[in-house]
Amino acid sequence: MKNQPVLVVMAAGMGSRYGGLKQIDPLGPGGQIILDYSLFDARRAGFERVVFIIKPELEEAFEQAIGRKARRFMQVDYAYQTLETLPEGLTAPEGRVKPLGTGHAVWCVSKRIDAPFAVINADDFYGADAFAKIYDFLSEAADDEKYRYCMVGYPVENTLTENGTVSRGVCMADENGFLADITERTKIAREADGVIRFTDGEGGEIAEGTPVSMNLWGFTPSFLRELDGMLAGFFSGKLLTDPMKAEFYLPSAVDALIRADKATAKVLTTSARWFGVTYQEDKPTVQAALRQMTEDGAYPADL
Repeated sequence: MKNQPVLVVMAAGMGSRYGGLKQIDPLGPGGQIILDYSLFDARRAGFERVVFIIKPELEEAFEQAIGRKARRFMQVDYAYQTLETLPEGLTAPEGRVKPLGTGHAVWCVSKRIDAPFAVINADDFYGADAFAKIYDFLSEAADDEKYRYCMVGYPVENTLTENGTVSRGVCMADENGFLADITERTKIAREADGVIRFTDGEGGEIAEGTPVSMNLWGFTPSFLRELDGMLAGFFSGKLLTDPMKAEFYLPSAVDALIRADKATAKVLTTSARWFGVTYQEDKPTVQAALRQMTEDGAYPADL
């Protein structure tokens, strides 16, 4: 059906981080990568189609390493994030090499999707509960007097690492459970006294249970149309002041639509534990967790 939710995976940065696709970390007990678990969880939640956002030069390697396996149980398509893939009339600054950000990445699927869709990072483990909740929301999603979006918020304590600090989008919801504010905080960690604090700027505490964003968003197609104008605004604003490094971020785009009273974003809370390899020292912890979940029956050994 036309409104069958679609999964969008932001994977254009994978080649940069892993030196091609040959060095993707095998973290599962059978050599699985984190994305294998996300695709498995998404499919059992109900997603039947996935669009991978990649660099065009990596399509063959990506298809061999990931796409071919996913095709066994999902429709697989590709969208390409390049500095030349832009709304009509926009041109990337001469000499720019750095990608234009996650907001631009999502815009790159505009010609591939006309249905509600979820967006994830390729290298984060989100958990089955998160995919189930966002699929349920999107399967009923419809805009009315406002655009009706959503995000999955993780309790901040479920997204920390013992090996250093992390950056998170700290969320505040209103009395109806809609996102009221999202503030990027860096250098977040649980300190020796057990309190979670951020030390950027003036610093401060973050209470246990505070939802944070891990870039698991849900949108209706209206978001892709809005990105056209917002990209133009980015090009005429922040990109002019920092042409080589400025980025157009997905949370900033959502925040702008909320502040303009054009959209809402329902905060869907999950008890799932997030996993990712922020630091190389995180790898054994993630491997142990995936092994335990496999032994507990949450995932098949031959995933």
